[in-house]
Amino acid sequence: MNKKLPIILTVAGMFLITACTDLKEQVLDETLGSNLTDEQTANGLIAPVYALLPELHKHTNYFALQEISTDEAILPYRGGTDWGDNGIYLAMHAHTSVSTDPNIKATWDNIVQSISRSITAITTLSTAKDATSALYLAEARGMRAYYSMMMLDLFGIVFVKEDPGTVSKIIRGAEAVSYIESELLAVEPLVQNKATVGPGRLTKAAVWGLLARLYLNAAVYRDIYAPQFTFASTDMDKVIDYTTRIISSGESKLSADYFSIFGNTNHDNTELIFAVDQRPDLNGHNRMAYFSLSGDQFPIAAFPAANGTDGPAITSDFYQSWVQAYGAVDPKRDPRFYKENMSVYTNPGDTCLVDADYKINRGILRGQQYGAIRVNGAFLRCPDGKLKVGKLTNLSRNRNDLPVIFTEKIDFTTAGSGYSSGYRVEKYEFSRVSDSGRNKGEADISILRLADVYLMRAEAKLRKSAGDATALDDVNTVRASRTATTPPPALTSMNLDLLFRERGFELYWEMVRRTDMIRFGKYEGTWTEKTSTDVHKRIFPIPQTAIDGASNLPGYMQQNIGY
Repeated sequence: MNKKLPIILTVAGMFLITACTDLKEQVLDETLGSNLTDEQTANGLIAPVYALLPELHKHTNYFALQEISTDEAILPYRGGTDWGDNGIYLAMHAHTSVSTDPNIKATWDNIVQSISRSITAITTLSTAKDATSALYLAEARGMRAYYSMMMLDLFGIVFVKEDPGTVSKIIRGAEAVSYIESELLAVEPLVQNKATVGPGRLTKAAVWGLLARLYLNAAVYRDIYAPQFTFASTDMDKVIDYTTRIISSGESKLSADYFSIFGNTNHDNTELIFAVDQRPDLNGHNRMAYFSLSGDQFPIAAFPAANGTDGPAITSDFYQSWVQAYGAVDPKRDPRFYKENMSVYTNPGDTCLVDADYKINRGILRGQQYGAIRVNGAFLRCPDGKLKVGKLTNLSRNRNDLPVIFTEKIDFTTAGSGYSSGYRVEKYEFSRVSDSGRNKGEADISILRLADVYLMRAEAKLRKSAGDATALDDVNTVRASRTATTPPPALTSMNLDLLFRERGFELYWEMVRRTDMIRFGKYEGTWTEKTSTDVHKRIFPIPQTAIDGASNLPGYMQQNIGY
């Protein structure tokens, strides 16, 4: 039934907080609160458990930590005026972040708050009377495990607490892995299938996928600073087991159209297994679509205020991995790299468009950009009233002489930090209802999808046996599925380096890159503006505010090594 959980606040302190400033909260006073049905009470307990997922998966939070710290994304000080932010994005990319970084703090706070809400839900739902309470209890417990795994991955610690009135126990390493494993295993028999509740809630397949992800990274989590990770065959067997369960269930299917996975109507896309639900009225954001675009790219004909922000681009290093894979052939041959929606100037007749036909290109954007041209707050129109589409310039910065031409070169130098520096990414579709470009997101944000499941299984097979031919089959199954256009050609061989490259092609900007780079032993490598080889930077500093807040408990909260 793909049920949307309602927004309910009660005097018991179940607050639903989101990033959107235009959130209309339904506040129930004491009188109304005392008359809540059991079902309303149960809904009011589970809704906050999921509520911060959009905020957590925002461009400056989890995305920044997982992508800007890697070779897939870089955010320079644009033109010496934009995205300076006291150097936090430069530091994130160069692995020199400090414990006062506000994006690290915001991500930490979102996770901790979500864990706290999960504990509140678990405590109260355990005695609730509604028929859905047992299911919601399992979901809350499973979501606590999901947030705990994020905390372990990012900060190297996990909080354990059953009673809201007690102090959490902090665990690390193998103990933390075992705890998360036990929690996911406990709820696996109790949660529903995706067909019943949709990808926006924790399902059986989502739990299987999270278990596979946990076992795949267990060697890292058990010994985060190890000079080399040892991937136990028993862990890899479990990865293969749980990924095979997902694939064999038939509940999810690979999408023929790659970019539809990230489209505005993707909630029912068969490839999504677990996602941040951003359907209308759920207070989603459009940050994933607007973050990389130029400030002079206006993707929606109805909204002349909805533009990009000249944020991050891909590094030349990541782009060159595509070039090396395809040789003399332009990488746009791969349907995951690029999708052309406007053929302007290929056919001169396309320079005037009906508003409904105006749709910007998707994927990795290079070179001269075309689009709706805004002058004095309004779009230019052709004599027949159609939307004028032409070459874009930096009109928004009063630089009509400076074209919006995205270049491969991007770095922290003045020349490499211009407003057009770097190839941009428009993977998620720009929301059709976002009047500001930032708000009212429609596209669900993928947490786990079937292609990742196939690639996890392929990796586990290779880590068990480098010559496992079925790993190649798994990778080629994903490649061959993109039949809406010509799919990428089948590969003829497979090893871990090629699989790492393939994960980049398939999953770029989906907030898995940092975790992948650490697991594949590449996070201490060198790429554009990053030379640090410090293994202690594999995890982030615990925010100073968290350490200060626990100062009355000597020795309780200790900073991670190297910060």
